[in-house]
Amino acid sequence: MSTLLKDKNILIMGVANKWSIAWAIAKVFHKAGAKLAFTYLGEKTKKSIEKLIEQEGMKDVLLLSCDVTKDTEIENTFDILRGEFETLHGVVHSIAHAKKEELEGSYVDTSRDGYMMAQEVSAYSLVSVAKYAKPLMLNGGSIVALTYLGGERVVKNYNVMGVAKAALEASVKYLAHDLGEENIRVNAISAGPIKTLAAKGIKDFNTMLKAFEEKTPMKRLINTEEIGNTALFLCSDLSSGVTGENIHVDGGYHILGY
Repeated sequence: MSTLLKDKNILIMGVANKWSIAWAIAKVFHKAGAKLAFTYLGEKTKKSIEKLIEQEGMKDVLLLSCDVTKDTEIENTFDILRGEFETLHGVVHSIAHAKKEELEGSYVDTSRDGYMMAQEVSAYSLVSVAKYAKPLMLNGGSIVALTYLGGERVVKNYNVMGVAKAALEASVKYLAHDLGEENIRVNAISAGPIKTLAAKGIKDFNTMLKAFEEKTPMKRLINTEEIGNTALFLCSDLSSGVTGENIHVDGGYHILGY
């Protein structure tokens, strides 16, 4: 496990704080020998990541400012990575955002601005990231996106984010097709509900957690390290023949019909 990502250069996008799924993935990748770079949005997030990096004892880590709503910033991020890494082996896309008021009530009341924001940040950003990552993946690579069951089924109060995740999952398949000949694999992880800061913005999220724990076949919540381990598999050579997949890490909840 400690050498699965040895000599691999990987970009992690979406760390906000210590509860972030992206941070759990980063810790697993660090232990597996990867050389990491992180993107951030705003000085507050940068300071938070710097503190986490110091606490974890990570060395030679690159921090890059990147607003994924601007193609010029995404392009600049990968230009810097080219200068630092030359070759990129993996990208973890753990970026999503929606207006809090869109995550309650009825989906039919979604505002145009709210819809466009959720799609731009949560779905289209993966397409743009893949476009600019491609030239750096000289020996192939792996792109991993984070999604949720609300992209496949109706989940109360997930609303516009569920629709954005559906677009993200479809993008994973189309990107896997487009980039396959370059030996670049594109997959998604559909994680069970996790107590992240972003998740708390969903109305009645704690009720959702309780129901999940009661119904899921494994009768427990999923922890972030389990998601990190799945991401490790997808970014390592162990999954060299896997692309276009949406792997559920939810204790089996997605198999249920009730």
